[in-house]
Amino acid sequence: MDFYMETLENLPAVINSNEGMRELVASLVYEFMELQHLYDSAIEVVKTYLNIIDSEFSMKFQRNPIHNIDSRLKSPQSIIGKLQKKNLPVNIESAQKNLLDIAGIRVTCCYINDIYAVADMLCSRDDFKIIKQKDYIKNPKSSGYRSYHMIVNVPVYLSNSKTYAPVEIQIRTIAMDFWASLEHQLKYKTASEITPEISQELRSCADKIAETDIRMQDIFLRIHDID
Repeated sequence: MDFYMETLENLPAVINSNEGMRELVASLVYEFMELQHLYDSAIEVVKTYLNIIDSEFSMKFQRNPIHNIDSRLKSPQSIIGKLQKKNLPVNIESAQKNLLDIAGIRVTCCYINDIYAVADMLCSRDDFKIIKQKDYIKNPKSSGYRSYHMIVNVPVYLSNSKTYAPVEIQIRTIAMDFWASLEHQLKYKTASEITPEISQELRSCADKIAETDIRMQDIFLRIHDID
């Protein structure tokens, strides 16, 4: 409720003095809070399923394919700001139609094969609707970035209805996450200092880390005698 109260308390005087305008703004703010709740619920649906399959995998094979799960949810302020930046209408319908990254989950796996196993299990659910998939592992970005991206429409059962909300899912290994996190920090915190030479060096680091990822998986497969 902080966003709701803060917004109402900081309305411009010209709106605050107009009862009709104030009610309109209050209604819009509340609608965005409801939207945020919907996407937060969609995140919980995916996280619950991921934890279930990780536990099942542990029971059957005595190891966990998932090392960590992080999630993030855009705030109402961020949603409104992104709509304004794209010159789109600032309303719920516009947000649901045009923004597919309101809810996000990052799944960190131990090995490359685990990434594809997790992605396949997400795709196999009858009630999950796959909107988009992008494999940046087989086809890395020019920067060297590697990860498997999915956007999944997830069913959310509310008190009186069932609706769908998209969740952006990024699946990567520990090594990929290590590189991506530091590369993001370097590029976006000190963007003015990134030269072509440094960009090339970052790409070289990504390639070496990718080679190590493959070697670690190969060692794992040899130890467990898996073809």
